[in-house]
Amino acid sequence: MTSRRIALAVLVLVAILAGSAGIYLREPPASADSIERIPAYQNEALLARAWVLPVARLYGPQGYLFQQNQSVCGPTSIADVMRSEGVAADPAAILSRSDALQIFGFLPFGLTLDEEAGLLEREMGKSVKELRDLSLETFRAEIAKSNDPSRRIIINFLRTPLFGRGHGHFSPVLGYLPAEDLVFVGDVNANYRPWLVPTSRLFDAQNTIDSSSHAKRGLLEVEAQ
Repeated sequence: MTSRRIALAVLVLVAILAGSAGIYLREPPASADSIERIPAYQNEALLARAWVLPVARLYGPQGYLFQQNQSVCGPTSIADVMRSEGVAADPAAILSRSDALQIFGFLPFGLTLDEEAGLLEREMGKSVKELRDLSLETFRAEIAKSNDPSRRIIINFLRTPLFGRGHGHFSPVLGYLPAEDLVFVGDVNANYRPWLVPTSRLFDAQNTIDSSSHAKRGLLEVEAQ
């Protein structure tokens, strides 16, 4: 790690700490094209149906973990996946085993899809499939697998195409409502909480370039125990 990169990391961390009481805790109003304005987004009836899907009910609305700061969505997503299989998991402990640069519990540069895959593989002891550069049709077919209890899926997406604000983010995919073509995303950010989104909108959000890796975001798939 070069001194310049470390200095940049410290500056990023200072910015995170300075902004956490404002931007992170008080999100700006929804933009005109935000999915928050879609009736299905957090519709109570649809969410009730979503939570009883075969995999979503293994996560359960009670006890679902949310990230402790805005940089640790990756480790938190892994912990939620493991807990859905009945395995005790602590995001802080998972973070401590990451090879990524971390400062006082913060990941100044977050995690790339490759880094998240490596950490997920290490924690679960299983091979992880990385899926990126998919067509919409293939993406929909993969998302449908989120209803299969033998699989778990984590998605890496850019929040901006969905909400008109935000950055790169990881969260588990909890399920899929095929009749409505809605994906149930278990957002680990407590300011958002789990929501439903049309598959095409989520596809666009993950079909973006991560500026850290200069590679596409995408999906991570791992077999359940």
